[in-house]
Order: sequence, then structure tokens, then C-alpha cells
Amino acid sequence: MNVIRQRLLNRVSLLVVLSLGLAAHLQAQDKLQERYRDERSKMVQDVLVREGIRNQRVLQVMGAVPRHEFVDGLHRKQSYIDTALPIGHQQTISPPFVVAYMTETIDPQPEERVLEIGTGSGYQAAVLSGLCKEVYTIEIVGPLGIEAEKKLKKLGYSNVSCKIGDGYQGWPDKAPFHKIIVTCSPEKVPQPLIDQLAEGGKMIIPLGERYQQVFYQFEKQNGQLKPTKLIPTLFVPMTGKSEDLRDIKPDPAHPQSLNGSFEIDSNKDDRPDSWHYQRQVERIKGDARDGDYYLEFQNADLGRPSQMLQGLAIDGRKVATVNLSLDVAVEAVTLGEQSFERPALVIHFYDSVRRPISDIVVGPFTRRTSWERIGKKIEVPKDAREAVIRIGLNGAIGKMTVDNVKLSYVSR
Repeated sequence: MNVIRQRLLNRVSLLVVLSLGLAAHLQAQDKLQERYRDERSKMVQDVLVREGIRNQRVLQVMGAVPRHEFVDGLHRKQSYIDTALPIGHQQTISPPFVVAYMTETIDPQPEERVLEIGTGSGYQAAVLSGLCKEVYTIEIVGPLGIEAEKKLKKLGYSNVSCKIGDGYQGWPDKAPFHKIIVTCSPEKVPQPLIDQLAEGGKMIIPLGERYQQVFYQFEKQNGQLKPTKLIPTLFVPMTGKSEDLRDIKPDPAHPQSLNGSFEIDSNKDDRPDSWHYQRQVERIKGDARDGDYYLEFQNADLGRPSQMLQGLAIDGRKVATVNLSLDVAVEAVTLGEQSFERPALVIHFYDSVRRPISDIVVGPFTRRTSWERIGKKIEVPKDAREAVIRIGLNGAIGKMTVDNVKLSYVSR
């Protein structure tokens, strides 16, 4: 009897330990989910609302969809920072602002059917799921499409249908679609997508050369697409044949920066062409160092971005060095706590699968100055295949004016 009693006591003790362990685990999970909710709320207010997203339905769903579930473990801490994150296979999950901007532009309605081209992680499809009746999403990279479908089902997005295939061919047997959202960049609008867009329907799509893309909104009227040119952007192009068949391809042996004096503004929106992800930047006429215009970066909230970016192709096997220079003037600034929160020009190098290699800073510009010319000779890593130029206050408080940004290079 004593042996039996002891065994029962041991089992009870084990159950108590397991129960306590489960309770502690559940408590930790609750705290983690609460933290993610707080981070989403902060993202909505500090990024989306501040940068001009006004559609309340879009803001609500952006505050509800768990972006961290679509990000791998290595980058999960960055889930609610407004940045693109790698998801493998040379693809990225779009920044929250870009997702909200594209969604707001096409304004999905509760009874509508929406087609998404470029499933990627599944995040954009999850956002659309809460705004419309049906979402159909296509991914050309097989492993990504399979993983996204599993994730969307697991999280309960039951009105999303996924398939693997060439997104530029659309989904004919589910057409017509009231709205189409394209999250990868072709050179021009694929004809099947035009055919599958319903009359009166809207499409948003990033078009242009590999590193010089612009968002366009199209509305179908009498069978024809009526275009509206929106803001510059930088998207991953479609993988495979569609990318290979581009008429204009980048030349990574001869890197260049474009519109460095900010004279070109083809759609008259007071934003310089060729520069994307512009935040708290004003294009000003007069007293410029080159041409008629210069840019003013201004920020009053520590940590808030005031910046712009430009992507370019560069092959470190063929390019030995680049020289980056600009005219810059700085008023008194308050630096941030992080080392990168300094007014500066930065060039970020990436390898063939878009992994970061190195970040080289021209500057930082921390003292008060009138216009002065600043430049730096930079060695190009041999495994570099792409680069992004970033100019701005980078979270610091103050004001900085910039003009005449130039890039030159020396071949190996």
C-alpha cells in the first residue's frame, strides 16, 4: 500500500509541476502577445497615421494583423518597425507603411473580390482578408507560396486562396476582380491582369526599371486603364522569365545615382523623382547649390525618420571604389541614443541574395554649418551586387538641407 500511495503522490506531484509549468508558459505567451499588441498600436499611430494613412478600416486591420507571425525568428524583434525584412529566396516582406499605402489606394470593400500578385510571406493577403469578401493570391516562388498558405490557414484567414504560379498570368477562372494589388515590379502592366480587372475596378502596381520604380494606380474605364502616377518605390522584381525579358536592365558594372539635384518632379507632387521612401522631406525652390531646387529634412520627434533612399545595381567584382559626395548645411541638431541616429549619407551594400554586407557612412553631420561640400571614397565589397543610398536625419532632431548628390566609381 505504501508503494502504491507513493506512486500516486509522485504522479500528483508531476501533474502539479506540469500544471505550474503550463501556467507559466501561458502567462509568458500572454505577456508576449500583449507586447506585440502594444507594438502594433504604436506602429499604427507613429508610422501610419503620421505619414498620412487616413482610411480607418485600413488602420484598424493593420492594428489587428500579427505581422510577427509572417517574419522569421531572426527578425521577429523588428516586426513592427517600418522596414522591409528578408523572408528568404531573395524576397522581402514589405514595410507596414507600403502595405497600408497600397491597401488604402485601392480601398477594398466588404463585398469585393481582390487579386494579389506576389504572395511572399502572406502578410498583405492577411491585411486584405479583413477588408474584402475574397482574396486570391499567387506566388511564383514555390517554397514561399507553400509556407504562406500554411501560415494563412493556421491563423484562420479562411477567405484567402493561394496558388503557386506566374502571377502575371493572373487567375482567369476566378476573374473578374474588383481590385488588383501587385507587390512585385514588372516593366509594364501585364495584359492578363488588364483583362481580369473588372470594369470600374482599380489596380495598384509598381512599374519601371529595376531600381527606378513608381507606384501607379489604374482604373478601368471602357475597357482601358486610366493611369495615375503616385510615389516612387523600390520593390523586388518578379523572379525568372519576366525579369529576364526586361527591355531596360541595370548595369552593375557602371553604377549611377539619379536626380541628385532634385530638379525632376514629373508628376508635380513636390517629391523628387528617383528617390523613394521619402519621410519629412520638403523640396524647396531657390538658393540651391545646383539648379533650382534643394531638399530640406526636418524632424522634431527623436527617433522619427526624416530620410529618403535610392537603390542601384553594383557589382563588387567589377567596381573597386565609389565616391559619394553632396552639398549639405545643418542647423543645430539633437542626436539620438542609437549610434545611427545622426544626420548622414549612408550607403548600404547587399549580396546576391540581398543579405546586408556593410553600411558606410559619409558624415555624420553633427555640427552647425552653412553649405559645404562633403565626400568620401568608399571601397566596394567584392560580393556586393546591390546598394541603397540613404540620406537624412535618421532619427535625430533638427534641420538639414541637401543638394547636388553625386556618385562616381573606379573599376577594378
